[in-house]
Amino acid sequence: MAMHASKLRGREQVAHGTMAFHLDKPAGFQFKPGQAIDVVLLESPAGDAQNARHTFSIVSAPFENQLAIATRMRDSAFKRTLGALPVGARIAIEGPSGSLTLHNDRARPAVFIAGGIGITPFMSIVRQAAHDRLHQQLVLLYSNRRPEDAAYLAELQELERHNADFRLIATMTLMSSSSQPWTGSQGLIDAALVKRATDALIKPIYYLAGPPGMVEAMRQTLNDARIDDDDIRSEEFYGY
Repeated sequence: MAMHASKLRGREQVAHGTMAFHLDKPAGFQFKPGQAIDVVLLESPAGDAQNARHTFSIVSAPFENQLAIATRMRDSAFKRTLGALPVGARIAIEGPSGSLTLHNDRARPAVFIAGGIGITPFMSIVRQAAHDRLHQQLVLLYSNRRPEDAAYLAELQELERHNADFRLIATMTLMSSSSQPWTGSQGLIDAALVKRATDALIKPIYYLAGPPGMVEAMRQTLNDARIDDDDIRSEEFYGY
């Protein structure tokens, strides 16, 4: 994979404890929605070169003129250093990498199942689909503890309003600790919710992204529903 020079252009909070970072898009840099990059800090945090690199799914879509990543701000040497970088700081990016990209058969729907920060690769796919006016059925099941924790929720709701081929089903698992109202689904993404969301779809392909436990549980749920592994694609998010 090629290494490219970039700079930090801005940051914003996109959910409780979750920050998005906007980066210069190097000239000629190309990627597919759903792919990832390695962000390499030019000064190793804590003097440890192994802590200077982290892989992130690209949140921005290829049509956008900047790159964006988003991450939960855990207390790690890398994330402390990234969070403290001044705007304009030089970094390097390597990539793109990853194969969690939308299949080419437009007649087959895509069902995205995301837990928490696992939403990031799907944001790029859904944004690009809206931009391209892609006529392919896309369904997103998105699980968080509370609305406060759901990165890009408002944008996804807006994308659903403007794209007849995109359906969002967001569900919250811990509304008892939320200070915001929520009238949508509550509870885990289980077999019943998947069935309701996909009953009308013909031969969908499933995409899973989130913490390893969530991805493993969802794969088992789909297998129990007789979904073949050939129709399931996944990416596990470690250390987020």
